Amino acid sequence: MQTPGIAAAAPLSPSLFLRSLPSVAPLSLPSLSTRRPAASVLLPFRVIYRVTCQAVLSADVSSSSEIEEEEEERAAAKIGKRVRVTVPLKVCHVQKAPDLDLDGLEGVIKQYVGIWKGKRISANLPFKVEFQIEFEGQTRPVKFISHLKEDEFQYMD
Repeated sequence: MQTPGIAAAAPLSPSLFLRSLPSVAPLSLPSLSTRRPAASVLLPFRVIYRVTCQAVLSADVSSSSEIEEEEEERAAAKIGKRVRVTVPLKVCHVQKAPDLDLDGLEGVIKQYVGIWKGKRISANLPFKVEFQIEFEGQTRPVKFISHLKEDEFQYMD
């Protein structure tokens, strides 16, 4: 009688396989009368591994959150209100007045940029405030916009 190591080295036949592993019951054995290539012989202990990969094809990015909707409504109510800057704040982007101090200036809130396309974004200075300053030699006031936080101004009305 052959040992299992010798049986594994011998050509695979259903009878040798059953002798070497008696505890495994065959699922289906090829008939011995048909001649098949060795690669087409199905062994009963064949394991099939299935790997599934799933990907998100679409995502709902609508503003369904109640918190975002409430914040958007509160911000919409603030647009158009007059405000006064309460902290010393220098801006350098006004050409007519370099190093302009905004402390005490009054302006109008034009836009809230903390929510964009229904999603909350991380804007550090979310309020766009428009200011108008009259300079000597100018026929009309100079308009400029500055981004501010809510704790840097107070509401006038």
